[in-house]
Amino acid sequence: MQVREIMSRHAVTATPQQTIGEAAGIMQRVGTGFIPVGENDRLVGTLTDRDIVVNGIAQGRSVDSAVTEVMSHDVLYCYEDQDVAEVARNMGAQQVRRMPVVDRDKRLVGVVSLGDLSCNGDPSAAGAALEQISA
Repeated sequence: MQVREIMSRHAVTATPQQTIGEAAGIMQRVGTGFIPVGENDRLVGTLTDRDIVVNGIAQGRSVDSAVTEVMSHDVLYCYEDQDVAEVARNMGAQQVRRMPVVDRDKRLVGVVSLGDLSCNGDPSAAGAALEQISA
């Protein structure tokens, strides 16, 4: 089974120039704690609610600070045509619960989560990934 078969296709993004307050509003509106950060049709980072709190608020930054100041710049991603079990192993090794999904031109096409892997993909691979993430 390939990632494209189980991923969430409607990934909402933020830009590096948006404020963390705006990004938090986006997260609240769509009900997520994770959004990819894109610029000029390319993935340049990711932002989590934890990034906002730990890298932003705890460091004395205001809600008017730019996303680029608190986001994760190391972009971890998978391809839409990758095998679900392979991606689950990679998520476990990298200790991430969500991963942006790109096409072979490296354009964002969705997001895959441990929940997607567990409910729609390979539950045993998702369980092994969660075990690694929780360790």
